[in-house]
Amino acid sequence: MSIQRFDVGARMSEMAVHQGVVYLAGQVTDDDRADIAGQTRQVLAAVDALLARAGSDKSRILRAQIFLADMADFAAMNEVWDAWVAPGSAPPRATVQAALARPGWKIEVVVTAAV
Repeated sequence: MSIQRFDVGARMSEMAVHQGVVYLAGQVTDDDRADIAGQTRQVLAAVDALLARAGSDKSRILRAQIFLADMADFAAMNEVWDAWVAPGSAPPRATVQAALARPGWKIEVVVTAAV
């Protein structure tokens, strides 16, 4: 089985598909001035777009990993997540606090999904 890569750069790809599973790179905001709710909406929209390109969607997520720069944002992030997640298809998820690569980033989300 071959590996299909999307948006391949010198350092990383945005997404790879292998044997019916899609692996997304960590998704971050385009607007680091947005609050946690705005950044979360942007990140989840990016997840939706990538999954659609792979022939999948949020109801097929196998696992989500969420990295927050500040756990004080946990409740506000969860409000956006809860409104977004497919009813009856909430995936296994981990949320941890982490120092993100850019100071303005408040959230990074990594998703693995079935195609």
